[in-house]
Amino acid sequence: MHPRFAAVTKAYDVRGRSPEQLDAELVQAFGQAFADEVEISDGRGAAIIGHDMRETSPELARALSDGIRARGGDVVLIGLASTDMLYAASGRLDLPGVMITASHNPAGYNGLKVCRAGARPIGLDTGLKTIAEAAGELLGQDLPELRGTVTEREFVAEYAQHLLDLAPVEGRRLTVVVDAGNGMAGHTADAVLSRLDLEVVPMYFELDGTFPNHEANPLDSSTLVDLQAEVRSRGADLGLAFDGDADRCFVIDETGEPVAPSAITALIASRYLAEQPGATILHNVICSKSVPEIVTENGGTPVRTPVGHSLIKAEMARTDAVFGGEHSGHFYFRDFYLADSGMLAALHVMAALAETDGTVSELMAQYGRYPASGEINSTVDDAAAVIERLVETYSEHDQDRLDGLTVTADTWWFNVRASNTEPLLRLNVEGDDVPTMERVRDEVLGLIRA
Repeated sequence: MHPRFAAVTKAYDVRGRSPEQLDAELVQAFGQAFADEVEISDGRGAAIIGHDMRETSPELARALSDGIRARGGDVVLIGLASTDMLYAASGRLDLPGVMITASHNPAGYNGLKVCRAGARPIGLDTGLKTIAEAAGELLGQDLPELRGTVTEREFVAEYAQHLLDLAPVEGRRLTVVVDAGNGMAGHTADAVLSRLDLEVVPMYFELDGTFPNHEANPLDSSTLVDLQAEVRSRGADLGLAFDGDADRCFVIDETGEPVAPSAITALIASRYLAEQPGATILHNVICSKSVPEIVTENGGTPVRTPVGHSLIKAEMARTDAVFGGEHSGHFYFRDFYLADSGMLAALHVMAALAETDGTVSELMAQYGRYPASGEINSTVDDAAAVIERLVETYSEHDQDRLDGLTVTADTWWFNVRASNTEPLLRLNVEGDDVPTMERVRDEVLGLIRA
C-alpha cells in the first residue's frame, strides 16, 4: 500500500489530519478506486456523497465527486449530512455511499466512511484495503475527463420522517436539552425533533468544524458538563449529547447523570422483544452482563460480538438480529438497514419515557444493574506480554479471546483490549457491587502498569 494511504487507512474508515494527510489529491484517487470497487464506473451506476461541517469537508466532497466521475460513475450529492443520514440515503436509494467526516476527532482531522448499496459496510477486510491499494497506484497521475453526472438531492426531511416512522414518540410532553457540539446534529436534530410535541432546548447547534465550545466526543465526560448543568437548571426530563457526525448519542438523566449505553441497549432491546418475541439481540464484549440477562428474561436470544461496527453489522446480517448495542454509544437497527443511528436510539428512549409518568432515572433503574469502571487506558511497551501476564494470573477463571482478553468470575468480569493505533491497553471492569468492581479494577491496573 502507498505510504500516504497506509497512514490514513484504518479498520473501518479512512481518517487523518486534513489537509496534511488527507487532501484533494488523495481523495480524488480514492474516489476513482471506490467507483471500481462498488461497480459504478463506466456508466454502471451512481454513489451518494454527504459531508459534515469541517472546514476541509466541502473541498474533499468535490474531490471525491471528481474522482468518481472521472471513472465514469454518477454522483448524488446530499450535502450537509450526519453519518446515519448518509446510511439512510444509501438504504432507501439502494446506492453505495461515502460520508466525509472524522466523527468525534478534533478539528484538524477529516475522513471517509464508505458503504455499498443498501448501507452495507466496507471495512479493511471487505474492500477498504483493496480501494486504498488501488488508489495509491493512481496518486500523481492526471485526473481523466469527468464523464459521470452530478445531481443534488435534498434528503434531510425524508431521513427525519423515516426515523419517526420507526420510533414514534407519543404520550406526555417532554423537555429535552440537546447538545449538538457544533456538529451535524445541529443540522439533523431540529429536522427530526421539530416534528414532535417536545420542548427542545438547543445547545451549540451552530455548525462549526472548529468546535469552539467543546470537542464533539461524548465519551469524554468533560464534554458533557455544559449539558448536565443545563438539564439541571432547566428541570428538563433528559439531555441528549451527539458526537461530531451524530451517529452516536449519549443520554443524560433528569439529575444530570449520564445513562450507561449498556442500559440503553437493554431498554431498546426490551422494546423490540415486546414486538418480536424470541428475536436475536447483539451486544459487544464490553457491554454490561445485564444486557444478556435482560434479553433472556424478555424471551430473546443474546449474541456476544467483538467491538466494531463492520463486525457487528456482518453479525447482524448473519443472525438476522433486530438490534445491537455497543458500550461506546453505537446502536444498530435491522429496520435501519443494519446501520447505526444515534438519533433513532434517542427516539426510542424518549418514546419509552413519554409512555410513563416517571423520570429517566426511574425508567433506567431496571436496566443498569451493575457498577462499571468505564474504559481506562494505560500506555504499555508490550501489550501482548501484559495480556499474557493477565492470562497466567487469572488462569483459574473463565477466559475468552473473542476480542482482547475477557476474564469472568461469579461476581465480576473484566476485558482488556489493545488499541489498533496507539500503544495502549483499554480496561473495562464490572462487578456486582462497587467494592468488588473497585478491588478488581485496582488489582488489574496494578498488573497492567507494573
